[in-house]
Amino acid sequence: MSNIAVAALRQSGSLFALVLDVLRALPRRPFQTKEFIQQCWFIASVTIVPTALVSIPFGAVIALQLGTLTRQLGAQSFTGAASVLAVIREASPIVTALLIAGAGGSAICADLGSRKIREEIDAMEVLGISPIHRLVVPRVLAAMLVSLLLNGLVSVVGVAGGYFFNVIIQGGTPGAYIASFTALAQLADLWTSEIKAVIFGFIAAVVASYKGLTAGGGPKGVGDAVNQSVVITFMFLFVVNFVVSAIYFQVVPQKI
Repeated sequence: MSNIAVAALRQSGSLFALVLDVLRALPRRPFQTKEFIQQCWFIASVTIVPTALVSIPFGAVIALQLGTLTRQLGAQSFTGAASVLAVIREASPIVTALLIAGAGGSAICADLGSRKIREEIDAMEVLGISPIHRLVVPRVLAAMLVSLLLNGLVSVVGVAGGYFFNVIIQGGTPGAYIASFTALAQLADLWTSEIKAVIFGFIAAVVASYKGLTAGGGPKGVGDAVNQSVVITFMFLFVVNFVVSAIYFQVVPQKI
């Protein structure tokens, strides 16, 4: 048991050291513009369609559940506010993070892991090229940017899906749906959602990069590293989401 604890602490320290190395390498020049654009395009291409498709049922389920609950409580006019705030505050950054970690993060880990077992990373270090600056930083920034943009897409699609299912299927009033949302929502909700998306993108890319750079044992080791990166990222995301939400409700006054 002690060996497991020591190994866990050692890996946690190595991951934190990688985070510090990435932060130190961010302002370094020259910036890898071509690699950054390629990674943005790659991550967006593998996540945009699944994200759009997943956000529709997310918004629909939230609208259906809250529409039924508010009708039972006699507060159907607040369905729009409840469903839209739930989508923007919680659902959209979580959906974005899951797709970024599951599709983009796994691809990042597999790419870096394959480079590691082919000893390309070691060759770069021998030549005096920093793998952190050359490979990790562009992927981290690309994941953060794509997460930010995808979060906006999920918010729009989720809100539209919730509106459709509430008004068309449950017979809600379009005016009441929109009016209740505008009465209770505020700009800080959207800012918090975007901040969550950026943080989640950073976490997904850093964890995937760490597992890729430390992969070993041939192709099987790379596959294990990909699975571990996705699981670890999901655990981090839910904990960080709770912390950010708790800070938000303590700091930002809510409309009444």
